[in-house]
Amino acid sequence: MDLVNHLNNRLLFAVPKKGRLNQQCLDLLKGADIQFNRQSRLDLALCTNLPIVLVFLPAADIPRFVGEGRVALGITGQDQVAEARIDVDEVLDLGFGNCKLQVEVPADGEYTDPRQLIGKHIVTSFTNLTTDYFRRLESEQDGAVVNGNGNSVTKPLKTTIKYVGGSVEASCALGVGDGVVDLVESGETMRAAGLTAIDTIFTTTAVLIANKQYTQHEELRDKIVSRIRGVIAASKYVLCNYNCPRERLVEAIKVSPGRRAPTISALEEEGWVSVSSMVEKKVIAQTMDELRACGAEDILVFNISNSRV
Repeated sequence: MDLVNHLNNRLLFAVPKKGRLNQQCLDLLKGADIQFNRQSRLDLALCTNLPIVLVFLPAADIPRFVGEGRVALGITGQDQVAEARIDVDEVLDLGFGNCKLQVEVPADGEYTDPRQLIGKHIVTSFTNLTTDYFRRLESEQDGAVVNGNGNSVTKPLKTTIKYVGGSVEASCALGVGDGVVDLVESGETMRAAGLTAIDTIFTTTAVLIANKQYTQHEELRDKIVSRIRGVIAASKYVLCNYNCPRERLVEAIKVSPGRRAPTISALEEEGWVSVSSMVEKKVIAQTMDELRACGAEDILVFNISNSRV
């Protein structure tokens, strides 16, 4: 069977081919048991255990491929979805790839407020979001303008928005722009370039997106979403088991309510119960302390390797 028939008979799933989201996406696919073989330099990979083709694309292109129905599912950043202005279904927040799209200026320069950049030159890879941001700033500064029919008038943008595909942080030092709008994760690259943030335009994370009109492979698509949801839950939660006096059970359940409700079993010892509950990893130490204060004993914590939630 040729490649075209393979594509027609399988669900197409787009993932970032490189960049900050790539490795975490590959880890997510592994956790969801989506197995594949990818040959060097090829951007298509046939899955070996499910009728899926993985399509490796630049993260910025994925919203358009999904929105136009070229692929059924995709993983990209919320920033890319907003920048593309494409109508897709944001199925699931994946909980990684957290960044901020920020306005940055030279740390030793004259600008401390984004309104000072109105009428200046701004360099960015996110021209749509940046244009919207400065149009809003300019509108607030000038006030609303209406025509004779009472409709608001869109005035020409005073600020010049320049597109650069990469190394945006170098633009100020090279004299290309007075400020930049760029994604910031840790801030180290920004600081190394002598920049400081003066405003945040957008807070973003990785999302699983889907085409809203896609009707094929519905069962398979639901299975993928369920698996990914389970992997995310397993990464966020641990299983906490403990024994508790029945008279203090209500108090203990308030501390560890679980995702839906805890599992409670009677012990052979009268007046005692065993409780099992999913608790977020980030608060497990505090939860154990509070359970101990409620009279809980034999508190045990187990990692969850996978789940269906």
